[in-house]
Amino acid sequence: MKKRWIVLFGIAIMIIFGLGIKFYMDEEKLNKEMIKIVYSDEAKQVFEKRLTNLDAKAFTKEGIIQSYEIDEGSIESNPMGGIEVALIINNNTEMNVSYTMSNSNGELSGGASVVSEKLSKLLGRWEQE
Repeated sequence: MKKRWIVLFGIAIMIIFGLGIKFYMDEEKLNKEMIKIVYSDEAKQVFEKRLTNLDAKAFTKEGIIQSYEIDEGSIESNPMGGIEVALIINNNTEMNVSYTMSNSNGELSGGASVVSEKLSKLLGRWEQE
């Protein structure tokens, strides 16, 4: 009788361990897919269009936004769908824009965005209450 419980306990441990590995592998696959999407040419076009909407002279000598880079540590799945990603502007971590990227109708788009306080002030969009 005691042997039966040990065997059942061993099987239960193996099942739990196997499920843990499966969930970990699924998470890794999802992370790789999100990174691939965020670094795609299509995402680059979306980022540049959205940044140009913030600063009409972006990427020119007169513009405030001169460059951007993707903050890889910020890439994560949004519980409501899509991918959360932050862009660091002009190599200054205090100036950033966060987007919710989504794929609707087969086209990648930048949804909601959050602009950091410092960048917002530089763009003249900051109003104190």
